[in-house]
Amino acid sequence: MRWRPSARQCAGFAVLVVVALAAGMGLTRVRSDTTTTSFLPAGDPAQRALQESARSFGGDPIVILAESANARELLGTDEIPKLLGLEGNLAQLPDVAVVYGPGTVLNQIAGSAQNLLATVSGKRDALRATAEEQARADGRSDAQVTEAGDAAVAEFDLRYGSLLVRGLPAGLPTMRNPAFVNAVVFEQGGAPRQQWRFVVPAPNAVAILVRPREGLDQAGTERLVAAARRIAETAGLRTTRLTVTGMPAVAADLGGQVRREIPLLGALALGLIAACYVLLPWVRRRRHRLLPLVATLGATVLTLAALGWLGRPLSLGVVAFLPILVGIGSDFPAYLIRGAEPRRVLVAALASAAGFASLGLSPVPFVRDLGFALAAGVLVAVGLAVLFRYRVVTTEVEQPPADDEPVPTMSRARRIGVLIVLVAVAGLGWSALASLDVEARPDRLAQGVPALADAQHAEDVLGSAGEVQILVSGVNVVTPEALAWMRQAEDATIRRFGGDLHPIVSLPDLLAFLGSSPTPDQITAGLEQLPHYLGAAVVRDDARQAVISFGVELQDVAEQKILLDDVRASLPPPPAGLRADLVGLPVVAARGYELVSGDRYPASLIGIAAAGLVLLVGLPRRSDAVRAVLAAVLATGWGLAGAWVCGVALTPLTVTLGSLATATACEFSVLLGQGYTRRSPRLRRSVGVAAAAASTGYLALAASSLSLIRQFGIFLAATVGLSLLAAFVVVRLFPTRPVRAPRADGALSVTRPGGALSAARTEAKV
Repeated sequence: MRWRPSARQCAGFAVLVVVALAAGMGLTRVRSDTTTTSFLPAGDPAQRALQESARSFGGDPIVILAESANARELLGTDEIPKLLGLEGNLAQLPDVAVVYGPGTVLNQIAGSAQNLLATVSGKRDALRATAEEQARADGRSDAQVTEAGDAAVAEFDLRYGSLLVRGLPAGLPTMRNPAFVNAVVFEQGGAPRQQWRFVVPAPNAVAILVRPREGLDQAGTERLVAAARRIAETAGLRTTRLTVTGMPAVAADLGGQVRREIPLLGALALGLIAACYVLLPWVRRRRHRLLPLVATLGATVLTLAALGWLGRPLSLGVVAFLPILVGIGSDFPAYLIRGAEPRRVLVAALASAAGFASLGLSPVPFVRDLGFALAAGVLVAVGLAVLFRYRVVTTEVEQPPADDEPVPTMSRARRIGVLIVLVAVAGLGWSALASLDVEARPDRLAQGVPALADAQHAEDVLGSAGEVQILVSGVNVVTPEALAWMRQAEDATIRRFGGDLHPIVSLPDLLAFLGSSPTPDQITAGLEQLPHYLGAAVVRDDARQAVISFGVELQDVAEQKILLDDVRASLPPPPAGLRADLVGLPVVAARGYELVSGDRYPASLIGIAAAGLVLLVGLPRRSDAVRAVLAAVLATGWGLAGAWVCGVALTPLTVTLGSLATATACEFSVLLGQGYTRRSPRLRRSVGVAAAAASTGYLALAASSLSLIRQFGIFLAATVGLSLLAAFVVVRLFPTRPVRAPRADGALSVTRPGGALSAARTEAKV
C-alpha cells in the first residue's frame, strides 16, 4: 500500500520549506559592523559632537605612512610627482571626504606663493606704469618719467620688498625646486616645521591622511581601506616600509577577523558540546543525545536570519554569541527530552532570556546586541525543543524509586555556619566590585588584531595614534576675537599638556603670518591667500566651525579621561557667541568608560532582578524563585571575589557578570530543585551534563585570537562552574520536601512521536 501524506503533514512540510527559505535569504542579508560605532555609546552628546565634526571635516583618517632610508628622500624631485599622483588617486575613491598629504600641500603652497608673487609683482608694475603715464601726460622728459616711476614704487617696495626677498633665497616656488621644498617643510636644523608634521612627521617619513565621509559603514570601510592599501602599494614610492593604519584600518582588519572566527568558534563549540552530550550518559537513546544541539543550531540560524531581515549589523558580540547560545540554548531542550516538568523548563528559559535582555541597558552597543541576540536565541531554542518533545522524540519520564530515597540533610547549625561563610565570600566580591579595575587600554582590548601592531608603529613615528579636537562653533569663527581665543586655547593646552597632546594643525597656525593682532580685512585676505585645500582642514566654508587638532597616544582610557577633563577645564572662556567642545574618538571612548565603570552594580543587579521577577511569576512556589535568586547572587559574588583575589581586570563584557551568571544559576537551581523534589537522580545528572556542556562550549572562545573574546570565554566557563556550585549549595541548604508522583500500574510512561501517550514495558531502562 502506497504511503500518502496527510493534509496536515503536507502543510507542515510547506511551512518548513518556507521557514528554511526565509532563513536562507535572511542569512544572505547578514552584515557585520566592527567600526567605532559598535564600541561607542550611541546618542551620547560626545558621540553626537564627534559625528558633527566628521560631517564638517571628515571622519577619523586612514593613515598611510611611508618611510625611506634617507632623510628628505621622499620629497625629492623624483618622488614628489609620485606622491601627488598617489594623493590624487586616493582623493578620487568613493566615500572619501578629503585627502591630506605632503605632495598636495606643497603643490597648493607653491601655487599660492606663485599667485601671491604674481599679484605683488603685477601691483608694483601697475603703480609704475600709472606714475610714468601721468608724467608723460604732464610733458616731462624721459629721465623725469623714470624718476616718477621709481618714486611711485619706492613706498610699495618698502612695504612688500621683505616678502620678495624672503622668497628669493629659495628660488622659484615650484615643486621641482628642492630649495623651495626644503625651505617650506624643514627648519634650519633639518627637522620638519611644526605646522607640517601631520604630513611630514620625520625627515625620512611622510604621512597621507585619507578622511572618509561621515557615517561610513563596515562594508564601505573595508572597501575603502583595501582600495587605499592597493593604491599605496602600487604608487612606486621608494620606501623601506609602507604602513596603512588608523582606526578605519583597525576596524576593517577586525571585521575580517570576526568573519573568519565566527564559523570556526561556532563549529568548535558545537563539536565540544556534542562530545559532552554523546559521551556522557544522560539519556538512554543515543539518537536523542544530539537533538538539543539540533534545536539550538536551528535557533542560532533563525536568530541570525532575523537580524539579517531586520537590517541589524552583527558587532563584535556575535563572536561570543554562537558559543554562548549553543552552550546555554542546548540545556533546555535536553531537560525537556529528559522528562523535566515543562513549566519549570519554560520559566527557567524565560528567566535566562530576561537576564540576557538586561544587557540591552549597557551603554556599549556590541554588549547590547549580544544581550538581545542571546535572549531571542534562547526563546527560539526552547520553542524548537517543545516542538521536538511533542512531535519528534520519545520523552523518557523517570519514575521515582519504590522505596523512599533518603534526602540529604544537614543540621541547622551547620547550615547556618556554611551559609555565613558562603555569603561572606560573596559579600567580599560584591564589595570589591567598586574597586575592581576595568580594562580600558584599547591596545589590550584589541590585542590579537594584526593591524594593531601597525597602529603602534605609526604612533612611534607620528607621536600619536588618535586625534582630539577643540571644536569651535558659532555664527562666525574667523573674527579677530575668535582667532585670538583659538591661539590662546592652543598655547595654554600645549603649555600644560604638551607631553600628552601634540599639536597637529589649527587655524592660528596656518594664519601665523598675519601676526598676533590681525584686522578683519587682513584675516579675510589671509584666508583668500591660504590654499582652500588647507583651509578646509581647520575651518568650514561657511565660517561656522573651526577645529584645533591634537595628536594623542594610546593609553589607559581612565587616565586619558582625567587628561581630557583637565584640558576641558583649562580652556579659557570663549568669547560671546562661540562654543568650544572637545571631540574625537578618545573623548567618546573616555565617556564610554565612564558609563561602563559607573554602571557596575546596576549592570549586575538588573539581570538578577529581571530573572527573579520572571521566576516569582512563573513558578508555583516562591521558595524556588528565592533559591534561584540567591544562587545567582552567590555565584556572581564568588566570581567577583575570584577576580579580585587573582587581580583580573574586568572588561566591558565581564563587567556584566551578574546578568551572565543569572542565566545559568537560575536554570541550575530550578532544575536541581525539581530533581530533588521528584527524587530523580537522572534529572540531577542531566543538570551536571548540561553544565559541563555549557562550560566546554564557552571554552571554545578561548581559541579566539582576540584577547577580549578569549578572556570572556574563560570567564564564562568559570561562571558556569560557580553557578552549578551555588545552585547545589542553596538546594542543599534549603531543601524542599520531596514529592512522589502517583504511579498508575508500575509502568514507565513515555511520550511517543505525534504526542500520543502509551505504556512502555516496565523493564525499559532510562
